Amino acid sequence: MFQIRLCLLLFISTIVSLQAQQPKKLKSSEIYEAVQKLNVLGSVLYIAAHPDDENTRLISYMSNEVKARTAYLSLTRGDGGQNLIGPEIRELLGVIRTQELLAARRVDGGEQRFTRANDFGYSKHPDETLEIWNKDEVLADVVWAIREFKPDVIINRFDHRTPGTTHGHHTTSAMLSVEAFDLANDPSKYKSQLTDTEIWQPKRLFYNTSWWRYGSQEKFDKLDKSNMLNFDVGVYYPSKGMSNNEVAALASSQHLCQGFGRLTQRGTQEEYIEFLKGDDLNGSENIFEGIDTSWNRVEGGQAIETLLKSIETNFNFKNPASHLPQLLEAYKLVQNLKDEHWKTVKSKELKEIIEACAGLYLEVSAKSPNAAPNSEVTLDMEVINRSTSKIELLSYQLSTLQNGTSKKITLKNNQKLNFEERITIPKNSDYTTPYWLNKEASLGMYHVEDQKLIGLPETPRAIFVDFNLLIEGTPISFKKPVVYRYSKPDKGELYRPFEIIPIVSASISDKVFIFENDQQKEIEVTVKAGKNNLSGYVQMAYPKGWSIFPEKQKIEIANKGDIQKVVFTVIPPKNQSEGLISPMVNIDGQFYTDELIEIDYAHIPFQTVLIPSESKVVRLNIEKRGNNIGYIEGAGDVVPVSLRQIGYNVTIIKPEQISPENLANFDAIVVGIRAYNIVEDLKFKQKFLLEYVKEGGNLVVQYNTSRGIKIDNLAPYNLKLSRDRVTDENAEVKILEPNHPILNYPNKITSQDFEGWVQERGLYFPNEWSKEFTPLLAAHDKGEKSKKGSLLVAKYGKGNYIYTGLSFFREFPAGVSGAYRLFANLLSAEKEDTISLKK
Repeated sequence: MFQIRLCLLLFISTIVSLQAQQPKKLKSSEIYEAVQKLNVLGSVLYIAAHPDDENTRLISYMSNEVKARTAYLSLTRGDGGQNLIGPEIRELLGVIRTQELLAARRVDGGEQRFTRANDFGYSKHPDETLEIWNKDEVLADVVWAIREFKPDVIINRFDHRTPGTTHGHHTTSAMLSVEAFDLANDPSKYKSQLTDTEIWQPKRLFYNTSWWRYGSQEKFDKLDKSNMLNFDVGVYYPSKGMSNNEVAALASSQHLCQGFGRLTQRGTQEEYIEFLKGDDLNGSENIFEGIDTSWNRVEGGQAIETLLKSIETNFNFKNPASHLPQLLEAYKLVQNLKDEHWKTVKSKELKEIIEACAGLYLEVSAKSPNAAPNSEVTLDMEVINRSTSKIELLSYQLSTLQNGTSKKITLKNNQKLNFEERITIPKNSDYTTPYWLNKEASLGMYHVEDQKLIGLPETPRAIFVDFNLLIEGTPISFKKPVVYRYSKPDKGELYRPFEIIPIVSASISDKVFIFENDQQKEIEVTVKAGKNNLSGYVQMAYPKGWSIFPEKQKIEIANKGDIQKVVFTVIPPKNQSEGLISPMVNIDGQFYTDELIEIDYAHIPFQTVLIPSESKVVRLNIEKRGNNIGYIEGAGDVVPVSLRQIGYNVTIIKPEQISPENLANFDAIVVGIRAYNIVEDLKFKQKFLLEYVKEGGNLVVQYNTSRGIKIDNLAPYNLKLSRDRVTDENAEVKILEPNHPILNYPNKITSQDFEGWVQERGLYFPNEWSKEFTPLLAAHDKGEKSKKGSLLVAKYGKGNYIYTGLSFFREFPAGVSGAYRLFANLLSAEKEDTISLKK
């Protein structure tokens, strides 16, 4: 089964990689499906809180079976989740999850929208969520999404009537949707939006319910469903060679950083939506009951429908270009529509179909993947008409130039034309980076001032070319962003987005530097050139009481893309202190302080992110015992790097290396986050880990989720994981056993060590354990009972088994002093019989 799943995931990865890289090229069957969709003027907006919340089965069904224009509004970008494929967390994780959503929509046929809400982590209640989010701003963004997308129907993923029963973000998404349903049509609400859009009233609001809402399939079967609609979303699409459920599974499998890669499914499957408000269904099973979704809904649409229905009925799969005259006539009629919304939507759809039917290939590829403002770039343009239709290239217009370039060239069948242009990137060009990260965010909100950017999944590309064509006598333009096309011997043709980057960027080797004493450390700074012949110097900004030498270092880099590394000596103060250090690169009198981060995964397009380059420095009063630590990696955490920061010698232990002989060399073994969820081999190696403890070792096991544990014996004694967590990072932590050695040796742990924690206290605490375990700490969120499972210690043989759900993996990258001190104590736990368990 594992081999089957692995092969499937490799297949999915290949498909996604191709989709992420290459321009969209429609096959005949896909052109036909696009024509069918062109003839439907209905729209559905699906609303939830996070990436991977969306029901891809229903989105795919609405898009591919109903043929409605369908979008998913995710209130957040999933910044607060965990990352199973790499080290990126918080804002960088949000960038990855944004692109995974776009990858999912490319599969299921939907569109993607967002609000400015920042996913700050798990929330237990909407009240808590709305204390951190700016309710008015998030509500305004939901209203904006409705006014812009103009859905006939809205479907909520979650129930607005059950606060406190699920993630607070989930319920909040539904509550705001219910409120926005009416506000979107109120001209007195969010009036500033009406400069760029207009009011809109959706016709109906539904809740996507299921048996899990009622506790069991049996209870759901007995339920009165007269207020619900249901769909068999397992329909088969011959043109795709897949069922809707297979399409949906492929779509949800794009959420790889959340571990959503899964097997495809087939067969009948019912989906239910409960009617909440809006126009009565009058007993109909049609979600669009009473809503005209034909071309007749717009003035002048009848003539368009006549043309397009004829194409749909008589579609020529062997030669789609035969339909160009009718498509072009329909395009001209659409340009005369008074309804600006449907004019815009259907013009875009028609242009894509016309381009595909004509076999047009229009591409602009840069000679390099990026360029800095005021630098030159060579562009290669390829234009080809792979049909017998009469097509003329009148001109092309580069976004960087005021005037277009006249051509007036007839595009002969399958005769490729290439043009080369050298352009200069404008001095005032914005850098390519996610727009929502341009300003510092608060815990709950991203700050975006440009109303037209709010909700967009990614930053619009700044460099593009408009190709102005005459197709069978009809003028029509196609806009193409500049890309970077290249090849690798082991992968073939690849694509990357073309990026605008600073002339220089700088990064520090680590995000946190822990000084366990007052001894100096050498810190490496990497300077990367964004242009040729870079010359200047770099210096450091640092907090009061610290010292850094030398004051400046010269930078000279000959070639764009090359780097130069310089080393600064950092001297901490005598006493405990913390602050930020930041490299500042001076080029011709201007300082550059950003770090250029590149995110490169095969299943999403290459991403460039610019953020302030800074690292936290912490002078920490910490003691530790032991030196050699073995680390069994879990899901993309940075704990090994953090432990090295405080002087431990950390060795990564691969599953196949787990043996009594290898383990005996370590003072302590640490198991990474979610390791027992994702590392299959641990079920065969657990006996060696427990034997290591029995013979006198310290084993520290970090959190695992309560579902999907690969082994039966997580601990030497009974230990049951739950979904218990403490989400308030400021929740009071009560020390239950103040005299316990782990809380006193080698560091005295007090309440001060729990100050400054970020995002949460911990997650997936055990809620049942045998008498051999001693709980050391207790904490709880507001209005809840105390939870004692965050840190459990048990003597086993001569050693110590320690289980912790505390979020060290979040605290270490944030440089939280107390987290380091406590973890040092876990690694230093005394052995033999020196730990006395309090009864």
